[in-house]
Amino acid sequence: MTIDPQPTSDVPVPAAGEPVSTPAEVKPAPIAPLWHTLLIAAVILGNSFLGSSKLEHVGSGAHGSRLLLYGGTFILELVLVLLIWFGIRLRGVRIRDLIGGRWNTVEDFLLDVGLAVGFLAASLLLLFGLRIALGVVDLHNLQKSQDEAMRTLGSLAPHSYLEAGFFVVLSISAGLFEEIIFRGYLQRQSQALANSAAIGIVISGILFGLAHGYQGWRNMIVIAVFGIFFGIMAHLRKSLRPGMIAHGLQDSVAGIALFLLVRHHK
Repeated sequence: MTIDPQPTSDVPVPAAGEPVSTPAEVKPAPIAPLWHTLLIAAVILGNSFLGSSKLEHVGSGAHGSRLLLYGGTFILELVLVLLIWFGIRLRGVRIRDLIGGRWNTVEDFLLDVGLAVGFLAASLLLLFGLRIALGVVDLHNLQKSQDEAMRTLGSLAPHSYLEAGFFVVLSISAGLFEEIIFRGYLQRQSQALANSAAIGIVISGILFGLAHGYQGWRNMIVIAVFGIFFGIMAHLRKSLRPGMIAHGLQDSVAGIALFLLVRHHK
């Protein structure tokens, strides 16, 4: 009696010792049209260029001007996020896709909070060394460093409890909006266009630094490196959530520190 052989597949089976071929890695597709990315970058750089001149009109006693500045910054970042939402919809991408991650349990949330705090502690320590190297911080003359910070950011710093409250709200919204803009959109789009995660992280970091032109070129370098740190964490975590927490926390603490510094100078 004969036994019918089992049907064979058309896919060739490699002989023993031969390497097994794997499908080629799929190149990430752009998440928005190129013109849309150029528009977003132009708005960011244009606002940065105009930022210094806007701060010159905000005097140390211009209470209403600072609130208008905070409100204007919030509206601009909201408009940028809405523009991004419009552009990525053209490619079938959602804002939640840019953010990534999900908090299914309290432990998930606490893990991202822990990552955010640990990230801030490590990155701020490294950036402190960079600030010293660039001359932003002078360990031999801390008063000079404080005076320089007041000269650069004194107009932006809150001068009253009301302004401090608005600044914290702005900081929290910046943590959400700016992470979507820079790490969610620009980083992923640059990665797709260059077919390199490293290039995407660096480009988004550089744009993040250039977006803070009102702080001077040395602080822009520090902020660009900070942006690269944020980009690395977003890439490794596959989520913007820890970065959003860290960003909002850092801006809030910095705003409160500036508020206390202003009161001390007064």
